[in-house]
Amino acid sequence: MKRCHIAYLGCIAALVGAGLGAAPAAAAHKTLVVHPGESIQKAVDAARAGDTVVVLGGTYHESVKITTPRVTLRGVGAGTVIKPVNKKSAQKAANSCAQGGYGICVVGTKAKDVEGVTVEDLAVTGFSQTGVFGMATDTMTVRRVYAYKNGVWGIAMERSVHGQLLYNYAHDNGDAGLLLANTIKEEAGAYDAKQTLVARNRLEGNRVGVTVRRLRNLTVAENYVTGNCAGVFVVGDENKPKAGALEVASNHVVKNNKSCPKTERLPALQGSGIVLTGTEKVSVTGNVVTGHAGKSPLSGGIVLFKSFVGATGDKNRVSDNMLSDNSPADLVNTETGKTNAFAHNSCRASKPAGLC
Repeated sequence: MKRCHIAYLGCIAALVGAGLGAAPAAAAHKTLVVHPGESIQKAVDAARAGDTVVVLGGTYHESVKITTPRVTLRGVGAGTVIKPVNKKSAQKAANSCAQGGYGICVVGTKAKDVEGVTVEDLAVTGFSQTGVFGMATDTMTVRRVYAYKNGVWGIAMERSVHGQLLYNYAHDNGDAGLLLANTIKEEAGAYDAKQTLVARNRLEGNRVGVTVRRLRNLTVAENYVTGNCAGVFVVGDENKPKAGALEVASNHVVKNNKSCPKTERLPALQGSGIVLTGTEKVSVTGNVVTGHAGKSPLSGGIVLFKSFVGATGDKNRVSDNMLSDNSPADLVNTETGKTNAFAHNSCRASKPAGLC
């Protein structure tokens, strides 16, 4: 290197060292470690954007609320277990997450979504409402979470965008293993989920494996869904915009024959593979759907079901799926809409006839 270049670089280094003309250095991201007996919430409260909270193996009786962007909450696998506060625990239900019956809450505000939060590699069980719940989030990732035996949902996202639910195992939850919705408590048109991805999860023994309610622009792909009362539900209604413009692709949906009683919203469920109701422009393609049997009006392999509120299903496309041993039929269409298409499916029986 020439002498003038060396002198120039030395001058710049001196200026930077003196803090003259230099941009402020970004604060280093920290890792905060939580040991058994310590508070996860205390560590989360101390975390700043970009920090990681690592929770070591053990059972933690608390609920955790995350409102700081770009925080990662990471366990060490199924050995990191989060359960509700019990009588032997000194902690009280001190935050709204615990008071609502949730395990882990990632919560933004009406004015601003909380961005970039990740929850991964832990188990959450026994909560009266939901294991992991995100509301008003952007780019929230839930990965390799074991969510089981929660009262309503295993993992749920409401009014969230760019989400990713990946490699989770949700079983024996009271309602859906995974729920994605625009809003739970009020009527509204479908919400743009902005390419949310639900992929490679195992969903077993729930009322419904995956429920997508009043959303658009997301993908449910490569999941293994078995032993639920119903496999995959995509639900719309009469509100506008209508739910749809999404993809259900390359899932294995097998023997979802558990029996569930009726609710205020739905009849008794048993033997439903993939169900669309009140939707438009949904692509159901490349799925393997086998072994469903039941006497519910929603029973069957892939079912386009007439909406309970009178909304038609329009321009949905069911194509290139492999279906077998589904009763009352592999393909069932009770929709009143006339623009839905069935093409290139491998199946033996349909209602009405001629869809295979």
